[in-house]
Amino acid sequence: MQQHRHRWIAASLFALAACSRGGDPGPASTPSAASGAPSSPAAAQIDEWILPAPAGAAQPDLAVAPDGRLLLSWIEALADGGHRLRLASTVPGGAAQAWGEPQTVAAGSDWFVNWADTPHVYALPDGSLWAHWLRSTGPSRMDYGIALVRSGDGGDTWSAPQPVHPGTRGDHGFVTFWAQADDRLGIAWLDSRQKAAATPGAAAHDGHHADGGPAMMLRAAVHGPQGAQEAEWPLDASTCDCCTTASASTDRGVVVVYRGRDAHEIRDTRLVRFDGAAWTAPRDVHADGWRFPGCPVNGPVVVADGSRVWVAWYTEADGVPELRAARSDDAGDRFGAPVTLAKGPQVLGRVALARGGEQLLAAWLEEAPPASQRLVLGRYDTDWAHGERIEVAGVSARGRASGLPRLQGSGDAAWLVWTDVHDGAPVLRGATVR
Repeated sequence: MQQHRHRWIAASLFALAACSRGGDPGPASTPSAASGAPSSPAAAQIDEWILPAPAGAAQPDLAVAPDGRLLLSWIEALADGGHRLRLASTVPGGAAQAWGEPQTVAAGSDWFVNWADTPHVYALPDGSLWAHWLRSTGPSRMDYGIALVRSGDGGDTWSAPQPVHPGTRGDHGFVTFWAQADDRLGIAWLDSRQKAAATPGAAAHDGHHADGGPAMMLRAAVHGPQGAQEAEWPLDASTCDCCTTASASTDRGVVVVYRGRDAHEIRDTRLVRFDGAAWTAPRDVHADGWRFPGCPVNGPVVVADGSRVWVAWYTEADGVPELRAARSDDAGDRFGAPVTLAKGPQVLGRVALARGGEQLLAAWLEEAPPASQRLVLGRYDTDWAHGERIEVAGVSARGRASGLPRLQGSGDAAWLVWTDVHDGAPVLRGATVR
C-alpha cells in the first residue's frame, strides 16, 4: 500500500526543562533527566503513516520482526457481534510504509475485549509468527483466558488456539512475549487463579482487595516449536491487577517488568530475570513508595541492549502524575536514581518505549484542555539525558477510548500507532518522526 506523504505540523517542539523534584510544571514545562542542560534539537519531521486498518479498528499492537519488518495487528468488531484479529506487515525489503495484504489471525464470538488488555503479535528468529487474544471462559464475566496460536507460513494459516493456563478459573491477561530461543516463545502474564480459588463464584478482577485475600500473580511459560507448553513458573505472588507487563532480552537472560503490590498497597515497578534455568526473586526498579488502593492501569515498559536495561513507568508517589525512568548496567541487578520524563496533572501516562539507534524513544499521552488528549514523543540519549519533547498529534478521544499508544524504532525513525475516535467510532492513526 503506497503511503500518502503528508507533513504534519507538530503542536510544539521544545527541549525539556531541568528537573525539579518539588515543581508542578504545566504542559509546556516538562522535566527532563536531571543530568544537565537539555539539548537544542532541530525541528522534527513528523509525517502521517497511512495504516491498512479500516475504520472501526482498535486495540493495536506494533512489533518488529527479526528481518526488520514492522508487524501491526488490531481488533475489528464483526456485524454478528463477534470480533476478529487482523495482522499486516510491511513488505520485506521494501519501504516501511508499504504494506502487504492484511491477514486474519482468528475470529470468534466468545472474545473478551478490553481497551488495555490487548492482543499481541510476535515473530521469532525461525520465521514463525505468534499471536494471542483473550477468550471468555465463564461462568463469571471476568473469567477469561489467553488463547495462543502459531503460524509457520507467514500468517497464511494458524494453529488451533490453545489455552496458556488450562483449567484455571479467573482472569488471565496482560501478556508480554519474548524469544526464549530461535524457535521457542517466552510468555509472561497476570493470573488470578489464586484469587478465583479463594472466592468461588465471585468476579475476581475488581482492581482492589480490601479483604486482604489473595492477590493477582505473575506467571511465565515457554512454548516450543509446535506450540506446546514446555515449562511454567509462578514469578510473583502479589501484583497489581490490571497493569500491562513488558519484557526485553539482556546478555544474562530476559527481564520482565510489571507493577507489584505489597500488603500495604504499595504499587511500585518490579523486575524479574530468567537466565534460562531459574528466575530471580522480584526486586524493585525503584522504591517510589506509591500507595494506591486500586489499579492505575498504567504498566511499566523496558528495552535492553547487552547488559544495559532501561525502564520507564508511571507513578503518583509525590502526589502528582509523573513518568520516571531509570537505567541499569548489570542486566537489572541495580538501577541508578530515576529521572523524570514528564510531570504534572496533565500526564496520563500509558507509556511506550523503544530504541532508535543510540537513542531512547518514549511516547505517552497527556490531557489537552479543554476536551482532548495529545500524543507526546520524547527522545533521549542512553543516559536519559538531553531530552527532546515532540508533540506528535492531537487526539480527539477522551478517557480510555485512546487506549495504549504503540511505538517502535526502526532506522532513523520512530514509528507510532494510536487509537483515535472519528464520528463516534475508533480509528487507528500512525505517524513517523525523524
